[in-house]
Amino acid sequence: MWKPLIPKLPPDREVIAIDMRGFGESVPPDQPFSHARDLVDLLDERGLERVALVGASYGGRVALQVASNWPERVRGLALLGSATIGHDWSAGFREYDEAEGAAFEAGDIDAAVEMNVRTWVDAGRDPSEVDPEIRALVADMQRRIFDLDNDVDSDAEPLAIEPERITAPTVIGVGELDLPDFHVIAADLAERIPNVVAHETIKGAAHLVALERPAETARLIAPVV
Repeated sequence: MWKPLIPKLPPDREVIAIDMRGFGESVPPDQPFSHARDLVDLLDERGLERVALVGASYGGRVALQVASNWPERVRGLALLGSATIGHDWSAGFREYDEAEGAAFEAGDIDAAVEMNVRTWVDAGRDPSEVDPEIRALVADMQRRIFDLDNDVDSDAEPLAIEPERITAPTVIGVGELDLPDFHVIAADLAERIPNVVAHETIKGAAHLVALERPAETARLIAPVV
C-alpha cells in the first residue's frame, strides 16, 4: 500500500515499509503481542535511534502509541486517517464492523472483502469512478488478512495513547471522503498534540490517502520526514 508514495519521498532517506504481524507476508503470531513494541524492537534491531513515523489507519494508532511512550525515538510523525484508542465509534462504523464480522463468521469471505473495499476505497462513490488497480490491491490485502485468520490478541498489554506527551513535529491528514469518525479523530489529535505543523483534508480521497493521492501525501508529510 506504500509503493505509490515511497518514490515521492526524499531520495536520501532510508524508507522501511513494515508488514506488521498478521498483515501482508508476515508470519501469523502464535501468542499475545504488541505492534508498538514490535516496532520499537525493529528500530533497535536496525540500530535506528530516532526516526520519522508515517502511519495510516490502524498503523496510525501504532505510531501514536510509539510516539506517546517513546517520544525520544520519534523525530517526526505523520498520521493519515489515523485510528486511536478510546474513540466513541459512530453507529455507521459499528454497523459496518458488525456486518463485516458476520460475513466473515458465515464464511462469506468475498462479501467481507467487498464490504471493506466499498467502505474504505469507494466511500460512497460508484466503483466505476475509482481506480480499479487500487480496488484490486485493497481487496488482495484484505483477503490476505482474512486468510491469516488471526485470533491472537495484538494488544495484550495496551499502551496508552497520550497525545500531550508527543514531542515530534506532527502532520495530520484525512481523506475528504473518509468516514466522519476519522475526521473527528484528526481534529481531536490536532488539538491535543503539542507541535502540529499541518492538519489537512486531502480532496477527492477516501481512507487510504497515500494510495489514492501519493503526490499530495508526499507534499503534506514533507515537513516531518
